[in-house]
Amino acid sequence: MTSKEFLSIIEQEANPSDYKKYLKQLSYKKISSDDKIAVFEVSNKYIASWIKSKYSAIIQHCFEKYDGTKPDIEIKIAGEKKSKKEIISEKAKNETAESTILNPSYTFDSFVVGSSNQMAYNASLAVSEKPGIQYNPLFIYGGTGLGKTHLLQAIGNDAIEKGKTVIYVTIEQFMNDFTFSIKNKNMEHFRGKYRKCDVLLIDDIQFLSGKEQTQEEFFHTFNELHNAKKQIVMTSDRLPSQIAGLVDRLKSRFEWGLTADIQIPGLETKIAIIEKKSELNGIALSREIINYIATNLDNSIREIEGVLIRINASASLLNQEINLELAQSLLKEQIQEKKDNIKLPDIISLVANELNIKPSDIKSKKRTATVANARRVVIYLARELTHNSMPDIAKFLGMKDHSSISKNIQKTNELIETDENFKLIIQNLKNKIIN
Repeated sequence: MTSKEFLSIIEQEANPSDYKKYLKQLSYKKISSDDKIAVFEVSNKYIASWIKSKYSAIIQHCFEKYDGTKPDIEIKIAGEKKSKKEIISEKAKNETAESTILNPSYTFDSFVVGSSNQMAYNASLAVSEKPGIQYNPLFIYGGTGLGKTHLLQAIGNDAIEKGKTVIYVTIEQFMNDFTFSIKNKNMEHFRGKYRKCDVLLIDDIQFLSGKEQTQEEFFHTFNELHNAKKQIVMTSDRLPSQIAGLVDRLKSRFEWGLTADIQIPGLETKIAIIEKKSELNGIALSREIINYIATNLDNSIREIEGVLIRINASASLLNQEINLELAQSLLKEQIQEKKDNIKLPDIISLVANELNIKPSDIKSKKRTATVANARRVVIYLARELTHNSMPDIAKFLGMKDHSSISKNIQKTNELIETDENFKLIIQNLKNKIIN
């Protein structure tokens, strides 16, 4: 099999985005002399490691399709020639830090920027351009699943491309490494790993809370790196000052550079995220499906990614096109759980706040255009997002009967169809109530 033939086969088997970015780089060389190892070359060890871990089985399947063999897969670095002596020597260099393998899809280009994350994105980009000089340390904080790890690894991937040594770990991994090194009397190796890198990336630093011995070690690691003008970037779910059980001297150091938050994305940013994630994963979604997902899912980007994978996998396994019905069926249980927690007073409170009127006006007999519009929106959202019947909603709002509810819902549907701005208002309110 030639390299060209192999690429044509794996292109059919792989995710289109993965093929375009990484697998297309594979250069097939040969089956080794014992006929059991297929040898490939790529440009660097990080891509080699990623392909090996994610695609070894699929590459083997390509050989099975072609000639019935199932060789082991070896991926080398193009132009790299090392003697056995050199390889053994490299392994023995325990004092030299080696870059962590990062997710290559976490780049600045694949990160969707909106008003909710603009500052964190700009700060991360600035750190990548001038590591150790500007914003050191950089402390990124925000809720779960909003993109902190993506930015952290984007900094790392960019630094690795520039030849920097990068260590990325969660604080739990740091603590485990520390404990293991003490137990095995190998602190020299531990300190060589964490204090000789160019960029140290620590995820979920809030879990350092209460770990006094680890805090002491991290304090000295931080000082040594900072004094050497090496870049430190940390993420947390809260500000340093709000991390209980963290010693004051660490809180102070964490705030030496810049703290930048990532907030919950607005509806437009969520739509952009879904579009980007779909494109990267080769999933074709209509505007109707994208809007449905955006207005019915939580604000976690991880949840969005999970749903997109489920939709794509279900369509593939069922051998059908991705349509709105499929998306609705897959999200049905998640939406049902959220409906159980939504109460009518909550809807009135949020709508009144967003449309700048008093909650009491919505339940009053007032018929001004502003109040009538707000009441109509409450009725529509109450019917869409709760289990309340039309008579229930009518009783709650002090209206005569359910026929008035029905007319208001009909009018709202007409406005959604004809007024794009009104439709966006409804979607935004829906999103805020659900999430």
